Amino acid sequence: MMMSDRESPKKPTLNNKKKKKKRGGAKRKMTLEQTVAYKAVNEWVSLDQSNSACVDAFLDDDDFGVQCYRPKEKLVFEFHCHTTCSDGFLSPTKLVERAHQKGVKVLALTDHDTMSGVPEAMEAARRFGMKIIPGVEISTIFYSRGDSGPEEPVHILAYYSSCGPTKSGALEKFLGDIRDGRFLRAKNIVSKLNKLKLPVKWENVTKIAGKGVAPGRLHIARAMLEAGHVENLKQAFARYLYDGGPAYSTGSEPVAEETVKLIHETGGVAVLAHPWALKNPAAIIRRLKDAGLHGVEAYRSDGKLSAYCDLADAHDLLKLGGSDYHGRGGQQESDVGSTSVPVLNVHEFLKVARPIWCNAILDILKNYIKDPSDSNLQHIIKFGKTKVSKTNSPFGSPSELINQCLSSWLSKEERDNAEFETIKLELTRISAAQAELAVSN
Repeated sequence: MMMSDRESPKKPTLNNKKKKKKRGGAKRKMTLEQTVAYKAVNEWVSLDQSNSACVDAFLDDDDFGVQCYRPKEKLVFEFHCHTTCSDGFLSPTKLVERAHQKGVKVLALTDHDTMSGVPEAMEAARRFGMKIIPGVEISTIFYSRGDSGPEEPVHILAYYSSCGPTKSGALEKFLGDIRDGRFLRAKNIVSKLNKLKLPVKWENVTKIAGKGVAPGRLHIARAMLEAGHVENLKQAFARYLYDGGPAYSTGSEPVAEETVKLIHETGGVAVLAHPWALKNPAAIIRRLKDAGLHGVEAYRSDGKLSAYCDLADAHDLLKLGGSDYHGRGGQQESDVGSTSVPVLNVHEFLKVARPIWCNAILDILKNYIKDPSDSNLQHIIKFGKTKVSKTNSPFGSPSELINQCLSSWLSKEERDNAEFETIKLELTRISAAQAELAVSN
């Protein structure tokens, strides 16, 4: 997602014609609304960054002597991408490195039905001053008319705060059940391929997927390619693996509406992924909105999709988008960071997300105060990994570690509210008690 002015192409002029003065200059200038949005987004991106670029911009005069705001650099957001923790080709570290090369400032890691790659991505992103939004793309089923109606696979993106989801155990069990179903689904697909006289070995599928990774259709497509049954991955899907195709199979995916509700309950923002792949997007969006859906993907690397922007507007939903990058390479795949979502849309996303994330972080911290165990502390810093200074021991102050995590996610104003002040006092008390206990032992 790129937010910046684009160069307007200069038209060639003939030597014998007088060059006309261009109104507005070579670059489009940001409107006041865009300026406010850019500043707000950039301030969040730049939280707790030394030598911050916030706000990396300058003012100049337009042709009419009015001061206009110009950002000096692009802010690139990537809201949808995958790693080897699901069906991507790059490890979380390699994905972050590539994203950095492409100028990405904020990356939401949204592997299928797992958040296991987020801590590694966080660690890698710190080297480049990038921000990671912990996310997941959840596989669900939508029933058009109750449980007996026609079913359709629907993917829902969930975006969480730096402390991850609340009720993390419940969410992990929920995702674990889906992954278990993916194993059964993959075995059914392989069985169907064998019946179609396209033999694929299960051992090859699991080897391609990697240790502990639930196999998906992309892993099976790669096994088909290695076996010589198809010329490329696209052909494997177009002929056999597409939704409802001859080798297609469903798993044990949860109901879409219940998934949206769970995302709400665990402190996430729910966004419908690639609605253009759905048979009946209008009905699905309407029903999911009633369940609490926050947004819809309406931008791809090839631009804005007006039909889905209109659907989002009709239901007062956020309009986002991402590359859905898997790292498979080739001209058929959009590169990471290649989807341009307007700064106004990103600002609206953060206006919805930040209060949700703030409340989720409060709930997580309150739970830690009730039970200040090492396991609860590790949950807090799992997704918001911090670089502990040399003066800190491995058993350093929990309050200091937590503050380091929060300073990169919440503004000073957000952290200075009454509830956080009370929590800070409690954390200080807990740290002092733990220090006394350590000395006495």
